[in-house]
Amino acid sequence: MIGYLTHNPVLVHAFQPRVPVAAGRARRESAVSRRVFSMAPKLSDLLPESEIAAIRGPLDRPISGLVMDSRRVVPGQVFFALAGLRSDGAHYVDEAVNRGAVAVITSRIPTTTPSRVTFIQVADPRVALARMAQRYYKFPDRDLDIVGVTGTNGKTTVTHLIKHLLEDERRVGLLGTINYDLGARTVPSFKTTPESLDIFGMLAQMRDAGCREAVMEVSSHGIDQKRVLGLQFGAVVFTNLTRDHLDYHRDMEQYFEVKSRLFAGGTGVMPKVATINLDDPRGEALVAKVPDHVRIVTYGEHPAAQVRAEAVVLNFKNTRFRLVWPDGSLIVESPLIGRYNVSNLLAAIATLWGMGRDPRLFLAKVSTFRGVAGRMERIDEGQAFNVLVDYAHTDDALRNALGMLRAITPGRLLVVFGCGGNRDRSKRPLMMRAVQEHADFCFATADNPRGEALEQIFADMKPGVSAPDRIAWIDDRRRAISLALDMAKPGDCVLIAGKGHESYQEFSDTVIPFDDRQVARELIGIKSLR
Repeated sequence: MIGYLTHNPVLVHAFQPRVPVAAGRARRESAVSRRVFSMAPKLSDLLPESEIAAIRGPLDRPISGLVMDSRRVVPGQVFFALAGLRSDGAHYVDEAVNRGAVAVITSRIPTTTPSRVTFIQVADPRVALARMAQRYYKFPDRDLDIVGVTGTNGKTTVTHLIKHLLEDERRVGLLGTINYDLGARTVPSFKTTPESLDIFGMLAQMRDAGCREAVMEVSSHGIDQKRVLGLQFGAVVFTNLTRDHLDYHRDMEQYFEVKSRLFAGGTGVMPKVATINLDDPRGEALVAKVPDHVRIVTYGEHPAAQVRAEAVVLNFKNTRFRLVWPDGSLIVESPLIGRYNVSNLLAAIATLWGMGRDPRLFLAKVSTFRGVAGRMERIDEGQAFNVLVDYAHTDDALRNALGMLRAITPGRLLVVFGCGGNRDRSKRPLMMRAVQEHADFCFATADNPRGEALEQIFADMKPGVSAPDRIAWIDDRRRAISLALDMAKPGDCVLIAGKGHESYQEFSDTVIPFDDRQVARELIGIKSLR
């Protein structure tokens, strides 16, 4: 992606087509080019013959970089023709070659190929991409202590917590849903778990910026599509497993199997530490899958957990509990609210303990962690009721969020939510059922409809309705938020769920600016003027 990985301009210039010039100058440029080419990495350095099924063209040739998108090709690069869910990279080989690609990695060599380009057939181009990217960027994962966090819910909060607790005078890198912190700069995220080329490229930037640790969210898509293949993790964390992504995975068993690969060596490398939530029904099954030589650290409120919370006290201001671990116990106070944040806190603390850090030395920093954008984020514009924005977009996440708010809200609980288009349709009635179980009133509205008709999304949600008198169907999300704020009285709580930190709304042919937090603040301000 442009802006995330940077080209080597000297190499790219050396690969530019030569324009005839005066003889004297041409000789000087040729000498410079020869020196540049001598320092450039070669195909043979990145792809050994043992990983090649067939080849047409020389392997011993310099290159200027690696690329997956034909639109981003610059002279001298290797183009990977990856098969995607919607399109096949093989269709874009000609464009890549016309833009200056000197080699193509593919699962099938075309019948006719230009003589100036090397075509290499491999068993799996995604595997080749991961291995070559790791070699091209000189194994940055070996210079960083990397923590990978996977699970349906909680990944973003846990990664930010771990980063916060690890940081001292040196920055800790982060790859996740909200942004990528590369040490010297922070850039917006475009994918929770990027492609392997982007991952190794950004890890290299972290290493070069002086980072010694990195934390990253690892999605099931990222595992299944080999984006983290070969990546050496110092620790991996399992938060939970609830119904999600069944538009991609066949069923919950396959979903769990994919997650399990991160802990059992299915990504090609074993982690050093496996941190597992025993409060989740899948926790014990996952423990059984971890090889004996990997250190297992369990956490939760479960009495058998090594790192556990006892005497939990919840309210709207903070969370308090006694932390117990094999070497001691301490009282923990955090501004994060909700029982699931107890689990998130335990996940971060247990991971650092498993990596050899003493909780007594870093627990003071827990109280200074103010939370993550769009994760149970409080909107306070002086109104007489609570307004919270949260990313909850599964039935389990909604049930947890609303159950927590129900317990600490003296008045009514009002909810604005929707279901994303072109995603798992089977979870829509379950999300509706979860909301109706806990909310006094809800406003069903647009989330990110994408290419799907809102009428169809609403129709899929309606089988989950149990109290039709306690729901309003509002097409426009801004109006739904406005109506919820109009209904709220002192002591009530309004939860705006589903989009969290997102600053846009996706429709079939466009993306428009839309931030639940900004919209809520604007509407509260307008209503206060009235």
